[in-house]
Amino acid sequence: MEPAPLAGEPMKVGDVRAARLSAFLGAAALLAACRAEERPKPGAAGATPTAVFTDASPHRSTLVPANGIRLAMLDWSGDGPPLVMIHGIGDNPHIFDDLAGRLRGDFRVIAYARRGHGDSDAPAAPYGLATLVEDLRQLLDGMGIRRASLLGWSMGGNEITRFAGLYPNRVEKLIYMDSGYDWSEPVFLKPFGEMLAAVAPDDSALASLDAYRTWFRESWLGEAPWSDGLEAYLHNTVRIAADGRLEVIPSQSVFEACFASLAAPPRDYSKVRAPALSLYAATFFPMSSKDPDLADRARGFERDVMVPFRATSRARIRRELPQARNVEIPGTRHMSIGVHEPDALAKTIRDFLAAPAR
Repeated sequence: MEPAPLAGEPMKVGDVRAARLSAFLGAAALLAACRAEERPKPGAAGATPTAVFTDASPHRSTLVPANGIRLAMLDWSGDGPPLVMIHGIGDNPHIFDDLAGRLRGDFRVIAYARRGHGDSDAPAAPYGLATLVEDLRQLLDGMGIRRASLLGWSMGGNEITRFAGLYPNRVEKLIYMDSGYDWSEPVFLKPFGEMLAAVAPDDSALASLDAYRTWFRESWLGEAPWSDGLEAYLHNTVRIAADGRLEVIPSQSVFEACFASLAAPPRDYSKVRAPALSLYAATFFPMSSKDPDLADRARGFERDVMVPFRATSRARIRRELPQARNVEIPGTRHMSIGVHEPDALAKTIRDFLAAPAR
């Protein structure tokens, strides 16, 4: 079923599809341009040597065969029922390092890098939602997990929604971590692509890991305190060349293919039977950048795009998933919601998962 338009006059089905395609094509062109600038220039001067980093998070790292490739999985073990975490586009499972360590006393916590991300294999294709969901199914089968709770951050919300609809008997509960959105909506997708182009790292940000860390904190993280988990995450988003310059993971082609899957047909919540917790960040991008133009764009994106889109998305969740809880996490951004106050977040998640299903 096509979703109702978020604003303006009602649109016909064909108009919605055309607008969605137009939004994607415009955003993809911008993304291709900004990602091309990310390629490191060999032999550039000013590179800073980087010390070897050791990930201290108490997880086991392994490659799990699934759907014809190998997926890099982090397993924190732990006692209790399985909780499987899925990261967002361009991310990797180390984004969960701080949160998972706080949940492993009550759950068996697992996170994995979707194809093309982190240390997982990166085939040329495919990267559509059906493939990503099948990756998840086969990973669970390979781990001997018949039923689990699923947590999806950002793009990960697409996978958990589709998986829960296809395999309701395999899902205990769902957690949407700033992912209770239908990313395919044109009112979001095109301006989001424009913002990605605006915040993309320039050549100076890719000169060293220190420069990249500064860029990430200003462009995405905001005021959240730095942690060992974020450091592990940062290392897993890049490859470091001998001269200290960086090459971003995933590649441009993988990123574009995953972005294309965001423009796929709209989410269908109607088949979801599992209780859900939908957590929302207070704002999407940080608005305190030292770059006044970037701070201005972030404020405009929040005001003109995210405020109405967030309100409409939350209303849709309440309407189509009446058993869902809707919670805003104060002081957080899209990329900081899982790391801002991990103790408090872990308690919210633990209480939800431990509560009897209504």
